[in-house]
Amino acid sequence: MIRLHFTAADLCRITLAPAVDALAETALGAGLLLRPGGRDGGGGPGQARRARAAAREWHGRSARGGSTVRGGVLAELIGEDGFVPDFLLQPEVHDFAEGLEAAAATPPERLALDLGIPEAAGWNGALARPGRWARELAQGSTAASRALVHDTRHFFEAWVEPLWPRIRRDTLADRALRSEMLLRGGVDALLTTLGTTWRWQAPTLHLPSVSTYDIPLCGRGLLLIPSWFATGPLVMYRPEAATVLVYPLNDAAAGDAGTDERPEALAALLGRTRARVLALLRSPATTTALASRASVSLAAASHQAAVLRAAGLVDTVRTGTAVLHSLTPLGHSLLAGVVR
Repeated sequence: MIRLHFTAADLCRITLAPAVDALAETALGAGLLLRPGGRDGGGGPGQARRARAAAREWHGRSARGGSTVRGGVLAELIGEDGFVPDFLLQPEVHDFAEGLEAAAATPPERLALDLGIPEAAGWNGALARPGRWARELAQGSTAASRALVHDTRHFFEAWVEPLWPRIRRDTLADRALRSEMLLRGGVDALLTTLGTTWRWQAPTLHLPSVSTYDIPLCGRGLLLIPSWFATGPLVMYRPEAATVLVYPLNDAAAGDAGTDERPEALAALLGRTRARVLALLRSPATTTALASRASVSLAAASHQAAVLRAAGLVDTVRTGTAVLHSLTPLGHSLLAGVVR
């Protein structure tokens, strides 16, 4: 479990990144294709299974396409548990070429910290088994740095760049959703809805992780960056700047929810309006937002949410003066057609 501890100053300094981090997306995409088994072992679905629906679809098409996935030295930097070294996250640089240039210019001493070489307490973890090339990179080898640039650029151009228009569109939609949550429900609503398995218990945000860290934000705030490929949270602690939290973007905001519309199929069971409300809650909403989306009155939206909550399909939590409705796992399963 990773616990991010907020002060009152931190809650006033939560910002949404204006764009996706292209270099980080390349590393995370490589993690899905090159380390699909993750900690599940045995080449099982692992990270690919935990990915968002659109990323799983991309992974499946890539696997069926017959093309050999080559990550080169980039493969050495992606841990089986999803670990990505900090220097491959460039939160202030959104262009891929600029981000890669910045990563290649990382001082050797910082690279050593990020990679855990030698075995010492790094910033946010370390590679489990750093190979020869990674050690050479941490020692400032020019050849190792050139290999990093060449192989990372090749992977981006072959596997990520063709998706880039969709990635940009989906992340902008997610940013709009988060902005709506912040506007309608405040910081509590924003942090409550970041991840379905994440828990906001003021003043601490609890993130599921195989590692255990307690990270005080120290008044410098939090920078939120959505990710198309991430299967879980990535945290980058910066002593002189806001801590970075990379999170998987919301499926509904990205349009993935539209791939399996079921309100018509559910109308006979739930009623047309209630089935529509259930589908609309793929993206969490306050009662006011739900009423606007469904084109019903506030009283009707509240009533429909209450009925769905009583059926175990919707959760409702209070966020300040408003309440926030979201689907339960059963609600998600019903809409996805998992429950027969």
